[in-house]
Amino acid sequence: MEKHDGANATHDSEGGPMAENREYNLAEQHDQLARGLKSRHIQFLALGGAIGTGLFIGSGGILSSTGPAPLFMAYISMMMLVWVVMNCLAEMVTYLPMRGITVPYFVDRFVDPSLGFAAGWNYWYAYAILIGAEATAAGIIIDYWGASVNIAVWITVVLVVILFLNIIAVSFFGEAEFWFASIKLITIMGLIILGVVIFFGGAPKSDGVLGFHYWKTPGAFVEYKASGSTGRFLGYWHAFVTAGFAFITSPELIAIAAGETIAPRRNIPKAARRFVWRLAIFYGFGSLVIGIIVPSDDPTLLGANEAGKSDASASPFVIGIQNVGIPVLNHIINAAILTSAWSAGNSFLYSGSRVLYSMALNGQAPKLFRITNRNGVPWVAVLSTWSIGLLAYLNVSNSGSEVFTWFTNISTISGFVAWIVVMITYLRFRRALIFNNLLHTLPYKTPLQPYATYAAVTVVSLLTITNGFQTFMPFNAKNFVAAYITLPIFLILYVGHKLWFRTALYIPIDKVDVITGKKEMDELEATEEPRIAKNWLQKAWYWLA
Repeated sequence: MEKHDGANATHDSEGGPMAENREYNLAEQHDQLARGLKSRHIQFLALGGAIGTGLFIGSGGILSSTGPAPLFMAYISMMMLVWVVMNCLAEMVTYLPMRGITVPYFVDRFVDPSLGFAAGWNYWYAYAILIGAEATAAGIIIDYWGASVNIAVWITVVLVVILFLNIIAVSFFGEAEFWFASIKLITIMGLIILGVVIFFGGAPKSDGVLGFHYWKTPGAFVEYKASGSTGRFLGYWHAFVTAGFAFITSPELIAIAAGETIAPRRNIPKAARRFVWRLAIFYGFGSLVIGIIVPSDDPTLLGANEAGKSDASASPFVIGIQNVGIPVLNHIINAAILTSAWSAGNSFLYSGSRVLYSMALNGQAPKLFRITNRNGVPWVAVLSTWSIGLLAYLNVSNSGSEVFTWFTNISTISGFVAWIVVMITYLRFRRALIFNNLLHTLPYKTPLQPYATYAAVTVVSLLTITNGFQTFMPFNAKNFVAAYITLPIFLILYVGHKLWFRTALYIPIDKVDVITGKKEMDELEATEEPRIAKNWLQKAWYWLA
């Protein structure tokens, strides 16, 4: 059997150029990105990217349009999809945690260079636009305190700080993200505990045990676009689709960080396992608390399409707290939401720049983006990705704000497309391991595979196809374009690359390279020193971090 070299091969056995642009063997390059991220850094990096304004504010829009039951069910359903996507990524990156890897690298190597090209630019676009979205959110949040300063000033401050944290050493970035995310997690835990207190009637204006009163009056479901059981189902499905905004690209953050992680084969599985259940706790209990302390017909809740334009006064947590007579806390929550937006923007710049860097190494982006500084930071890729975030200044004018919101909506569906590609790549990777009799060598195996992936890719495909169903009830041309334009753009990138380079439809399974880099990663694992706790306190810290 002729071996297909995923890094350097130029033609497949059919004669089609399969990797004509792949000039750089990631398994052999050791002088680029530095391994400066610890386990706690990557765990909180992923949580920081996932827990943002979607939970703190956007959940209010879901509650008002669909009710508390669909809100809770949607987040639990999305957790199950995130769990599968995270498992797929964790198995692949733990097997080959090479410096410079990203999801598009694996797509290019295990499936098809053209699909990898389209996936890479899809990821980069989504991350770059989301930087601007979070900078805008942070600016509006700061503006909540009433300072008579143009929002452009706050956007500038946020963007400059995000750039500073990403342009210096990666270990500094990881530490900053750890503390950013820690503040958010402590805040959410406090809000959940406070929700329990309100549930049992411990608030100042409480008339007794509140319980699930709002699930009865005005009700657990709000009929959406139709009446009866159809309206309740459409409400759940709308909530399911909308909940995806909070999670898009978040599982990939751990995968992208793998190449800069200390002891990756020990730390990546640990981060992957803990990421999902921690996320499930925060979003599961958080969404349940929201439905308990706020009625779905509260007039101060957001409309679903206004989630990106709000401040702490529209947060369902703040509304519920103010309804029971707790003062001052709105300012504390606003500060937490600010940290949340700042943290997410920080994560998105890191991830977008690493995608661009990896594509440059793989010959699918200009070589200029390979350049790193003495601390191992790909500063050209960082600056280029950050510059797209300057589109946040469109929000200074009303018409520009509408355009920018449109861009942000487009990037949301890019996340669903990316997940479909991830799962297809994993299935090809797994088949190649079986073909080469290497499945047993996987250093990290997850349950229910590959059946969970088949189920999840089906559900995400349905979400992608139906994500704009409400635009037909009645038909809204502008919202329809925002909901679906990502699909033809992705297709144009894929088909354009395939026609230009005349690549084969896909890499034959006997030519998929699951060998290159494995030896080097096995040797790296052998050099890792096991962590041995000397006392119970250190043992507890190792378990947490």
